[in-house]
Amino acid sequence: MANELTDRAFWQKYWESKKGLIVEIPRKYVFHDIFNEIFSSQKVNSAIELGGFPGYYAVFLSKFYQSETTLLDYFVYPSITKELVQKNGLSKDAIEIIEADLFNYQPQKQYNLVLSCGLIEHFEDTKSIIKTHIQFLAKDGKLLITLPNFTGVNGWVQKTFDFANYEKHNIKSMNPQLLKNIAEELGLKDVRAYYYGGFSTWLENKEEKSFATKLFVKTIWYAGKLITKAFNFESKFFSPYIILEAKKTV
Repeated sequence: MANELTDRAFWQKYWESKKGLIVEIPRKYVFHDIFNEIFSSQKVNSAIELGGFPGYYAVFLSKFYQSETTLLDYFVYPSITKELVQKNGLSKDAIEIIEADLFNYQPQKQYNLVLSCGLIEHFEDTKSIIKTHIQFLAKDGKLLITLPNFTGVNGWVQKTFDFANYEKHNIKSMNPQLLKNIAEELGLKDVRAYYYGGFSTWLENKEEKSFATKLFVKTIWYAGKLITKAFNFESKFFSPYIILEAKKTV
């Protein structure tokens, strides 16, 4: 176990507080350009999304790339995922659902693409949680890990206005060079780790925040958008995400 910063009760409360989970996922979903590159450069027949309930990316890959997809998380409401699947024009059983603890689960198969979006930063031992991903990777398979970047403006917003959420994240893991080093130590090849995206900032459960807080954060959002529109580049200070890409060659 990689010293989780959250537990099952946390995620149950988190998801039960969310409204509007059943949405139609657009073609230009977050990270769509990265997926386009992956699917155009190699054959991907199967993919698994780790820690991704309700399964937005699993649905996205099945819907737009016709990939056989699986969702694995240790807290799942299957009925919500099935409703999300049907909302997006797929059969209710299009996505395989596995409810399990990553550290206690023995994969039954391996996949061409293994991804997680917003998972590894909830563990103190970054190397251990990344290592769990590799057991799902087929030979020549692609690993794609995304995580939020709380080391710039967005992190300041989180720390200042939602510290309870901020402290559930391992800020030390939000370091592209660290991630690259870990992936290479674990034997992966073609490793890339980088900041991603134009400026953005957000608050979890923002409807619970005061009007003044919401207005201030919105002002920061607009100001950041104007700056990054004029100077369009990814950076530690402004980019909202960090990406790790790698391949398993043995």
